[in-house]
Amino acid sequence: MMTRLFATLFLLLAAIPPARAAGPELAVALGGVERRFDRDALLARPDAVTVDIPADVAYGRPMRYRAVPLASLLGTDAFPPDSVLEGVASDGFTAQLPPELCLRTGPDGAVAFLAVEPAGQPWPNLPGKAVSAGPFYLVWVRPEASGVRSEQWPYQLARIVSSDDPLKRWPQLAVDAALPADSGIRAGQAVFVTQCMACHTLGGAGSATLGPDLNRPMNPTEYLTPAGLRRLIRDPRSVRTWPSQQMPGFDPAMLSDADLDRVVAYLGHMAGRKGP
Repeated sequence: MMTRLFATLFLLLAAIPPARAAGPELAVALGGVERRFDRDALLARPDAVTVDIPADVAYGRPMRYRAVPLASLLGTDAFPPDSVLEGVASDGFTAQLPPELCLRTGPDGAVAFLAVEPAGQPWPNLPGKAVSAGPFYLVWVRPEASGVRSEQWPYQLARIVSSDDPLKRWPQLAVDAALPADSGIRAGQAVFVTQCMACHTLGGAGSATLGPDLNRPMNPTEYLTPAGLRRLIRDPRSVRTWPSQQMPGFDPAMLSDADLDRVVAYLGHMAGRKGP
């Protein structure tokens, strides 16, 4: 009797199809409300299109993707005043993304797209890495038209969240209030927030976890010459290297000489403003 019961249960269980493995999801949290987007559902959306990227930042060559306009995922009424978007990657890289830039849809400026890696058609591995930019990658059409920076192309994207403007969220990023409005140090602060905070914190300010803090316990201007620091930013491996090093070099197309000087000036200024 028991043998027959077990046999019946075995046949019933065998007839149940295996559960389908869940695909990767992107979390979008705006104004405290989180939504999740499944890879396959994104690719099946009616607004999914093919986009050609002539100068892809992550791959360093032309790429083609199936992608969804980022603006259609974000909507237009979920942003608190003075907020920014953070594109957070699975490795801790955190891109600062102005909402007005991400919501653009017109033909005259940059337009953001969420590229989605199909399950059966994986993208190539990133240069020097054993992984691709997927499953989700924020890419831009006409980035040069709106001044989109290289650190605003987060790949292996895990979530997009709205948060307070960095200077409101982390007052320790602020320069001396006595500096004139046209100070290069103030301009360096803006470049630092966009380019450097994607990987680094400064005096504990920031949400990225990929690189070291740049003001605690020491600021790089305290142990590198200005020329050495500029060279480190342009070509990190020409200054120091180790097996797990991840910092890329920033060529003049990514960071102009003027902006590089501004960042170095800002870091030097902040070495004297570490606070408690």
